[in-house]
Amino acid sequence: MPAVAMAVLGYFGFHSVSGEFGIAGRERIEREVAALEAQLAELRYEREHLATRVSLLRPESLDPDMIDERARINLNVVHVNELAILHLDEPRGR
Repeated sequence: MPAVAMAVLGYFGFHSVSGEFGIAGRERIEREVAALEAQLAELRYEREHLATRVSLLRPESLDPDMIDERARINLNVVHVNELAILHLDEPRGR
């Protein structure tokens, strides 16, 4: 009976240290959590930025500059008396 108890304790002791959810696994999980939290913060920032831009296009708060900007980007048009400055490092549409 003591040998069986020692075997069971040894089995659970081994897996509590080196198992998937043991001490070694906890470090891996904590690294994954940190990476996912960083990704979440980045996505939240991007969502806020997009929500702000969308709010400028709502009918109750139309911003004439935003409409003009979107029309010029989509239609690729400028007035004759305007100077166009191209930013090649920025993706089109931003």
